[in-house]
Amino acid sequence: MMKSSAGKADERPNIVYILADDLGYGDLSCYGATLVQTPHLDRLAKEGIRFTDAHSPSAVCTPTRYGILTGRYCWRSEMKKGVLNGYSQPLIEEGRMTVASMLQQSGYATACIGKWHLGLGWTQISEKPDDIDYNRTLTHGPVQLGFDYFYGISASLDMPPYCFIENDRVVDPTMVPKHPYNDLQESRGGLMSAGWKDEDVNGVHTAKAVDFIRRQAEQQSERPFFLYLPLTGPHTPWTAAEPFRGKSGVGRRGDMIMELDWTVGQIVDTLENLGIREQTMIIFASDNGPHPQPQEAETYGHRATGPLRGIKAGIWDGGHRIPYIMSWTGKIKPGQVYDELIDLVDFMGTAAAIAGQTLPAHAGEDSFNQLPLLLGQPLEQPIRKYAIHHSLQGMFSIRDKDWKYIEGRGSGGFDWNKKKSEESVDEPAGQLYFIREDIAERNNLYDKLPEVVNELGKVLDLTRTQSFTRPIDRS
Repeated sequence: MMKSSAGKADERPNIVYILADDLGYGDLSCYGATLVQTPHLDRLAKEGIRFTDAHSPSAVCTPTRYGILTGRYCWRSEMKKGVLNGYSQPLIEEGRMTVASMLQQSGYATACIGKWHLGLGWTQISEKPDDIDYNRTLTHGPVQLGFDYFYGISASLDMPPYCFIENDRVVDPTMVPKHPYNDLQESRGGLMSAGWKDEDVNGVHTAKAVDFIRRQAEQQSERPFFLYLPLTGPHTPWTAAEPFRGKSGVGRRGDMIMELDWTVGQIVDTLENLGIREQTMIIFASDNGPHPQPQEAETYGHRATGPLRGIKAGIWDGGHRIPYIMSWTGKIKPGQVYDELIDLVDFMGTAAAIAGQTLPAHAGEDSFNQLPLLLGQPLEQPIRKYAIHHSLQGMFSIRDKDWKYIEGRGSGGFDWNKKKSEESVDEPAGQLYFIREDIAERNNLYDKLPEVVNELGKVLDLTRTQSFTRPIDRS
């Protein structure tokens, strides 16, 4: 059982968590982008805190989403590398507490609208993974994991099945073939609901999110709400809605960033128009680094990762250092820029503190409470001394404030197999960067500073041996 120290429900804020898909550290104008303009996110940053050293726990989609919702590193689960697909079985373990179930038990109304990508209990007709009865109820999805309401898609926008799901049922189970995009291989083939259009998905999710917020406000209840809004852009397929096409000046992915920014504006405007902006904490993040179109840098000069090395899937910072913005009018001092080491897996611990709850020992094992930092309270020590990163291929790295140690050669990402075949025996066995001054990870000090490598390696080994990293009261 959780221990509660919360007061009246109206003393606790609403929480809106907006998660972009494959958005890079250099994709927003408030993070230095000069070509793509993101005025709504820039405004959100001015009204709150913009973090410059925030990270996703993984460089790819599924593991990060597991970490956000459970407060636990995904490599502790059965998934040691890779991602799920649209037909995968559920990843979050039976009986595991999620942020949603914890907040639900604390009196919050909860909703997930958007991309799930954590597996669902489909009813299979045969042993073929995509031979599904779309008329049957889905199990072990968002509504079984603490969300009162769900509307969204099963996985990434480029993965079948292409259909909306409401709560535990497919909205339109009449499925027809969908052909892949052969020119850029942006979208896999498979089945889709009749009339499905990729470019409509973000607009549908935005409308559903706005409707959920309005319904909560109209009920005039003291019950606060938690809205988890994992959006689909700017992940492939790069199919922005018509009003945004060709408007960014840096290609189709840039157009989707503009559409993403518009969605943020719709959410903030709705909160303000309903008079509940001051009662709402807004969190904006990306699930990992970007997978940019080549012409963004080569033709237009837009660097999706800013000064960072690498891209999505890799262990270098371009794969997991992300834009991270938090705003809470009247509580969080506006216009702040923090260089505190932050990890998205910390959301569980932070949400528990907001709700006035103490997490049990078996939940949120790697999640630290960020709330004192956000409220400007004096800190005796950093929120977290170390952060663990994980790549697509299962490569580990560990960070403290100054140093980053990578347990292996290369990126551990999309180019890892190629890199392995090209390795020289003279190349250091691992990587060590003085990240505080070498943000681009160019000067490998692995062979020069074995004492730092050994120190960080021991912490990494201990982290993997233990089942937790946060302080846990086992009394």
